[in-house]
Amino acid sequence: MAKKKKAVSSRKRISSWLPGLLLISPSILLVAVFVYGLIGSNIYTSTTDMYTAPQVAGIQPVKFVGFKNFIDLFKDSSFQHSLINLVLFTVVFLVGTLIIGFLWAWLLERPLKGEGVFRSLFLFPMAISFVASGVVWRWMLNPAKGESASGLNRLFQMVGLGFLQNSWTQNVTFGILAIAIPAIWQLAGYVMALFLAGFRGIPDELREAARVDGATEWQLYRQIIFPQLAPIALSAVVIIGHMSLKSFDLIMSITGQRIYSTKVPAIDMYNFMTDNNYSFAAAVGTILLVIVAIFVVPYLIHDTKAGKR
Repeated sequence: MAKKKKAVSSRKRISSWLPGLLLISPSILLVAVFVYGLIGSNIYTSTTDMYTAPQVAGIQPVKFVGFKNFIDLFKDSSFQHSLINLVLFTVVFLVGTLIIGFLWAWLLERPLKGEGVFRSLFLFPMAISFVASGVVWRWMLNPAKGESASGLNRLFQMVGLGFLQNSWTQNVTFGILAIAIPAIWQLAGYVMALFLAGFRGIPDELREAARVDGATEWQLYRQIIFPQLAPIALSAVVIIGHMSLKSFDLIMSITGQRIYSTKVPAIDMYNFMTDNNYSFAAAVGTILLVIVAIFVVPYLIHDTKAGKR
């Protein structure tokens, strides 16, 4: 009798979760094949010697070389330059969008006539693709000076600030920072929207209670508003940070793939693939995957723990 009850209960449990499993099984299969399957294939390719077109076409054999490709990449001064560019771009892009986005949100959070117009103006750049804005910013960041100057250099010349003219993206050391200017312009509005939603989510009663207790404006922000905005700031850091680590289309549309001063690992990956060096391209992709995981995984763990509280 007990065995029959167990069999009935197990069948009920199966019947309860089986329809849901069947419903999501196509999505699970697609993710398993086209996400994790391709990630696994990429990691395997990064451990082989697929450096030439005949090997890519299957005419010549491919051998397993382990971590040799990764070691060669990290020893290469050109790839080291790409990593340094990536760090510089990420830091400036992240700090710039956070500061400007917060300041815009702080200004719009106060009663302001025409707030909808300003909000639309700040959010409009986000609706433009990086490729389209890159075409415009390529002209804006033209490094020509003197009579042939255009873009920002021409503007500085016209207003009597010629000393501000510079080579922009052609500077080998800091050329990548010029790319951060259009990136900040394009996504600062998105960060503004995040912070503005956070400001609007803080009850007015909480602020009034703090003021009644004698808190100054700085104490109000430091003790109440900033802690309330901390989760939003963390989300913005993760979103903008991982976008900057994978930056490709904006750089390609402004300077192209072969400009040394502004290249980053994503550009290197494209160049290696163009040259049929699939193993190095896969190795760069794997490195980027690890770097992005270092950013995103701790956030996911923190978010999961916060959801269980």
